[in-house]
Amino acid sequence: MNRIKEKIQHCTKEDIVRFLAIYAVAVFLILFLVCPLCTLFIKAFQDKNGAFVGLMQFAKYFSSRSMVYAISNTFFVAIASTLISVTLAFFFSYALSRKNVPFKGFFRYVVMIPIFAPTMLLGIALIYLFGNKGILTALGLAIPLYGKVGIIIAESIYCFPVATTILMVAFSAADNRLYEAAETMGTSALRKMLTITIPNVKYGLVSALFVAFTYSFTDFGAPSVVGGNYNVLATDVYKQVVGQQNFNMGAVVGIILLFPAVLSFVVDRITSKKQSAAISAKAVPYQIKPHRSSDFAATVFCFIISLAMLLFFAVALFASVIKLWPYNLTFTLSNYDLSNAAAGNGAAAFRNSILISVISAFLGTILTFVGAYMIEKSKKFVISRKITYFLSITPLAIPGTVVGLSFIMFFNAPIFQIPFTEYALVNPFHGIYGTIWIIVLANMVHFYSVPFSTATTALKRIDKEFETVSESLAVPFYKTLRRVTLPMCFPAICEMWVYFFVNSLVTVSAVVFLYSPASPIAPVMIVSMQGAGQTAPAAAMCMLLLFINLAMRLVYEGLRKHQQKKAKIKNQGGQG
Repeated sequence: MNRIKEKIQHCTKEDIVRFLAIYAVAVFLILFLVCPLCTLFIKAFQDKNGAFVGLMQFAKYFSSRSMVYAISNTFFVAIASTLISVTLAFFFSYALSRKNVPFKGFFRYVVMIPIFAPTMLLGIALIYLFGNKGILTALGLAIPLYGKVGIIIAESIYCFPVATTILMVAFSAADNRLYEAAETMGTSALRKMLTITIPNVKYGLVSALFVAFTYSFTDFGAPSVVGGNYNVLATDVYKQVVGQQNFNMGAVVGIILLFPAVLSFVVDRITSKKQSAAISAKAVPYQIKPHRSSDFAATVFCFIISLAMLLFFAVALFASVIKLWPYNLTFTLSNYDLSNAAAGNGAAAFRNSILISVISAFLGTILTFVGAYMIEKSKKFVISRKITYFLSITPLAIPGTVVGLSFIMFFNAPIFQIPFTEYALVNPFHGIYGTIWIIVLANMVHFYSVPFSTATTALKRIDKEFETVSESLAVPFYKTLRRVTLPMCFPAICEMWVYFFVNSLVTVSAVVFLYSPASPIAPVMIVSMQGAGQTAPAAAMCMLLLFINLAMRLVYEGLRKHQQKKAKIKNQGGQG
């Protein structure tokens, strides 16, 4: 006790402010991440009456043949999608990093488009291409779309940009000295690929494999559109919770979905550290040497991949501006009249999604930056900082489906029954259930880790001398934060804001459990419209979300380039 008093006495007002800020972020993550997950775990070991039944719910689930099929189907789809997407991403990244390919920037931007669109858009495009009346089906290129084939194609496209991003970073860490030595010894191109290139990017490759597997394993959007009767865990848990109101069995499925994500998270953390350690300060950047035949082949490959990607979105755009495929191909913009879509709720759903995304981006950016700043720039409160850091990176391991499940079980309960006791607690957050605020909180928690890492990286790049000088001059940290740190981190802050906004606008895995009929949202409305046969209006809403996200990204890129140009001019003026 005396020790605690001594520590308090030695704390300044700034220390207290820093501690309260760290404590506030930690409390937020405990309340809206840890507590919902604990509720999910408790539900999995209880029956509908709240009695503890041990592993009975798990035994019941695995005793059902249809549910076992859902697990095997999910693994099959995830493995197939991962292998296809990562293989294509490997060669695409290799072509852009190691070959003289023209229009590299264009190719990179094109393959990133799926990130800005709901996954349902990929399913809708596949229907217009390979459905019973599809464009390519009419040309004789028929495939069994509804089922595993359609899901695998959609998930492969969905995972491709993420895998490409990871592998591009891995390829950028090459040491040209190894290739020069191999050329001196007359090593063949294949041998260089097997002995230098692949070992050099192995950690990035492993990370891409696990991330892609997790994305495809837990996605709800694509299976809901082209899955047909092919049941996977994401759609199964939706049927259990929303269709049958079986929250306990839904909790079981949620835990099953959690295991691959946690494994992926652990592997990604390990490989990231090993990749960083493998990078030598003496490494020489890779020098691309012209090779006409391989450069041409790489260019053709990138062109085919980009063309295929553009084809999907061009077809979706086409679907959104015709009256009735394939019987009436008259151009129309009536599908974009959201006031007529889904019984007049389309416009309301669109407005709600925009509002939720803006609020999520605003509050999420503030929270993550404050948390990152206090962790990185504080010297005291080591234990509190470590706990908060761990909680900050944990959401990266939690799939959106699990976030939605845990939230519905946490917020829906008016009281909390303390396990193994007769006591209960009133849930102070029950009033949030059914409002847009529960979706805002879910978005903030679900997408917390990546902006946090962005802020942490930006803060580490700032010279510690600024804080040292400020402390020596007795300048309050908040003045240094306002005058120095925030301007220098402005590009990173904008990146964080855009990330929250883009993902909050198109996510469906979490919010499909949380939306209210009184407050509809666009991603869930798209699923409903497509299920009701309103494919063209669903495509139109998908395209609107895509256009908004692309516009937001373009604005950010413009601001970033303007900021860089302004900083360059300022530096030149200072030197002069």
